[in-house]
Amino acid sequence: MTERSLGEWLAYLEQLHPSAIDMGLERSREVARRLGLGKPAPLVITVTGTNGKGSTCAFLASLIAAQGQRVGVYSSPHLLRYNERVLVQGVEASDEELCRAFAAVEAARGEISLTYFEMGTLAAFWLFERAQLDAVVLEVGLGGRLDAVNLVDADLALITSIGLDHADWLGDTRESVAFEKAGIMRAGKPALCGDLDPPQPLLEQAAVLDTPLFLRGRDYDLSVQEQDWSWYGLDEQGCVLRLEQLPLLDLPMENAALALQAYALLPLPWTHQQIVQALLETRVTGRLDRRALDWRGKSLTLLLDVGHNPHAADYLAQRLESRPLNGKRWAVFGLLADKDLPGVVAPLLSQVTDWAVAPLDTPRSRGAAELAEHLRGQGAKVVQYADVRAALEAQCEQAAEGDEILLFGSFFCVAEALDWLARPA
Repeated sequence: MTERSLGEWLAYLEQLHPSAIDMGLERSREVARRLGLGKPAPLVITVTGTNGKGSTCAFLASLIAAQGQRVGVYSSPHLLRYNERVLVQGVEASDEELCRAFAAVEAARGEISLTYFEMGTLAAFWLFERAQLDAVVLEVGLGGRLDAVNLVDADLALITSIGLDHADWLGDTRESVAFEKAGIMRAGKPALCGDLDPPQPLLEQAAVLDTPLFLRGRDYDLSVQEQDWSWYGLDEQGCVLRLEQLPLLDLPMENAALALQAYALLPLPWTHQQIVQALLETRVTGRLDRRALDWRGKSLTLLLDVGHNPHAADYLAQRLESRPLNGKRWAVFGLLADKDLPGVVAPLLSQVTDWAVAPLDTPRSRGAAELAEHLRGQGAKVVQYADVRAALEAQCEQAAEGDEILLFGSFFCVAEALDWLARPA
């Protein structure tokens, strides 16, 4: 058989299983057994949550790598290339490596049907085992309890926040969501929660498992001032640690605080300057991602954010309010049909002068006419366009020197903007 390219593998994986999402661990567990997969690294950290998973994973990987540890990160979805999902020492897995991993999983699965995500997760674990890593940071795809990432027993389990999203799979209450996310916890192993109001099912599950549970507001917390921020938490022995006058970060500092508490539980050096440097160097494409843009002689700022639910929109609005502009802010906005349109838009109405809306490049997109109608109903100035690129170029054309273009609402929206940025002028 002719060897498949990565593009051919991904097309094959998309049609391999009858449904894109099929929660449960039985299929993946059996294929993992056939592959002889064990623990992908001596230290495994699993991260779930409604928002903030990506930046929390990035902060943690940066902190651990700063101590000379070999770190792998598995995340999803990707923006431009599937390779983004599997990082070893900060470097994306190559096409060849991914193809070898997919071939190994394909050979082992036999008659067992796997989803796109399950195939990708097992392939990542296969690559991590062969990379001889010290630690892996694994981002849960959906929920926690029945997600393929949960095949691996975590040494540390992190839950960033608990909100309503993916109701068809996780339920329509914070309690049902918390139950699913608490499924990544393991008996006797530390778990951390960054939500200031963790629902009772999460607390109950920790008690049943005798899991040492570290809660924001009780065991660790942060305080943000105008010029800096501070943090306190607990080490493995329960002693209080403090970091004062930390430089402000572009990424959410509550996620940095959660990552710091996780790092404090590891047997690694606690060196102020190394910690500060690791946090400052952490970047996540598409999350409060600020870029200088030269548009036909005008200097503009492009701010990309994949936020697509009310919690993320609230945070984005807070950050925009904390950095007032001299000029105008022009929005480019697209949203999936299953997202909370009023909840995503409301926090940002006062922060945006002019809206451009467009459909996303997916059948799951909400129509531009619906977006425009809702925004006009809220008193916003809005124009609809055929696609994200047309909307972005129109806003750039209208903006004046020093203005900001805010592009948000979906991974699809940000991916289209990144593709546009990468093309020759």
